[in-house]
Amino acid sequence: MRACAGEGRSSEMLRRKPTRLELKLDDIEEFEGARKELESRKKQREDVDVVGASDGDATLGLSADPKAQEQMIHDRIGYKPQPKPNNRSAQFGNFEF
Repeated sequence: MRACAGEGRSSEMLRRKPTRLELKLDDIEEFEGARKELESRKKQREDVDVVGASDGDATLGLSADPKAQEQMIHDRIGYKPQPKPNNRSAQFGNFEF
């Protein structure tokens, strides 16, 4: 055992006895209930998506046009991309060459 400088304690870690975990019937029933609730929420969300697909907005998301899908995603998350400048002076600020 080594002693730390200035302290009277050893640097050895204490080891505790392993904890025994038991799976009880109540725990299993609680898990099953939570799982069924999540599945029902997921099914309701899918049903709403299917019903919403008959509207004009959702059919855009099903199109094969990647630009339309990208625009729909940007609208959904509130992202408004700024156009990139094409000239060199805008890229480097007001520096003179």
